[in-house]
Amino acid sequence: MGIHADFEQRVVVHSEQVDWVPSPMKGVDRRMLDRIGAEVARATSIVRYAEGSSFPEHTHGGGEEFIVLEGVFQDEHGDYPAGTYVRNPPTTHHVPRSDDGCTIFVKLWQFDAEDRNQFSLDINAAQYCAGDVDGISAAILHEDQYETVTVERWDAGAGRELVASGGLELLVLEGALTAGSEQLTRHDWLRMPDGDRLRAEAGADGAQIWIKTGHLSHISAPREG
Repeated sequence: MGIHADFEQRVVVHSEQVDWVPSPMKGVDRRMLDRIGAEVARATSIVRYAEGSSFPEHTHGGGEEFIVLEGVFQDEHGDYPAGTYVRNPPTTHHVPRSDDGCTIFVKLWQFDAEDRNQFSLDINAAQYCAGDVDGISAAILHEDQYETVTVERWDAGAGRELVASGGLELLVLEGALTAGSEQLTRHDWLRMPDGDRLRAEAGADGAQIWIKTGHLSHISAPREG
């Protein structure tokens, strides 16, 4: 299966316009943003857990990274409320569930194979620092030689050029953003190829956005079987 699998192209997905697709587990549906592979895939998705739904125990062969967008995600290690950022690197395993239902933004099979840095943190409690652009502050969630992951707060009308060094992905967590000719609102997603540039500006209520750069220089699909 290939969904937005040409990583040389800029892609914008307005998530509310994408149909929910059932997963193999009852009560767990997903909106597929990009994908290379069948059920075992390099994938970026928005996943919705119905109340009381779960997945059986599994190991993350290629790593799993997610943000809890709504509700509370759970596993045997604890509860992860909305605003939690989680990295489960290759070789980790868990039994995911949601007692009351939740929605997460999740990326699979996109880790450095040697990454073993497992952690979770509260995005809203992160230490934001002002940058070079007035009205924009940022907090680094994760950084290594492979990628940089940040969350940014943009005041109303604040803007800057997005520079896709090694590629760039952006998810609007709150508020709205104009990116080129596109109007992005809550949970909309943008992917830019390596070397791409795009002017973006926050809407009247500002914006909170998740950004990842660098990782699109290292694209590969998992081997199945």
